[in-house]
Amino acid sequence: MATTTAATAGSRLFVLNRTIPTPEELRELHELEDRLIASRAREIEAEAPAMADRAALGRHMKELLEAEKSDPPEFERVMAEDLDRAQFTEVVAQFAVDGLTESESFLPIVWRLPRKAKMAVFRVLVDEFGCGNIDQAHFNIYRDLMTELGMSLDVADYLDRTNEETYAYVNTFFWAAARAPRPEYFLGALCYLESSILYAFQCFAGAARRLELAGARYYTEHLHIDHFHAKELQVAIREFDSEADLHPVKVWTGFKLASEVIGGATEAAVASALKVG
Repeated sequence: MATTTAATAGSRLFVLNRTIPTPEELRELHELEDRLIASRAREIEAEAPAMADRAALGRHMKELLEAEKSDPPEFERVMAEDLDRAQFTEVVAQFAVDGLTESESFLPIVWRLPRKAKMAVFRVLVDEFGCGNIDQAHFNIYRDLMTELGMSLDVADYLDRTNEETYAYVNTFFWAAARAPRPEYFLGALCYLESSILYAFQCFAGAARRLELAGARYYTEHLHIDHFHAKELQVAIREFDSEADLHPVKVWTGFKLASEVIGGATEAAVASALKVG
């Protein structure tokens, strides 16, 4: 098996996730995922509060979202109020491996879901890919932002400079969609992403507007559409519960894991930005 150092583990896993792997590479992918993602998911699941049903799950998810929204971290204020254009460009660069490939990692979940839950998730995917209109596709709107900032649009140019925290976020969704033991992990992770964007993207949008970037549209579009997406993920969880054997604790595990990796990625991106200039 190929040897991967801790410093490059996230980048290597990202590359493997976007590769047709050989048998040796597939073993490497599984080992990296287990070490970097699945092991933490098992810890969260073992520590999870008792959740007898979907109602209990909903209460815990709502409590986490409300706690985060009411107590925003300092790095969000720094981004919204302090970063200059060069520093914000670094934030955009740190999320390039996500923005330039946005939602591609979600696609394997489709065949894993029962029919009504599948339709709810697919309605989200349709929006993510602009209903087939390239001008509205989220990955293309991110390209517009990067073009405005004079940045390369080749994802390969960001592989060696992206924080491990960003890779943890992006790779978590590859795992949750394609290889997590149950699809509930993905439903929880995406439900958190779509729900938290409604407050977590405010600092991104605030910074981009303050810097008078037309590309602020990337963030404001999410603030607009993800209210709908958050509702659709609740529908997907409800429909899964009615069509299959829902494991609420696994939904919670994906939800909590996404909270950790997304918050970590944003904090690390701001820390990198503050080193610029």
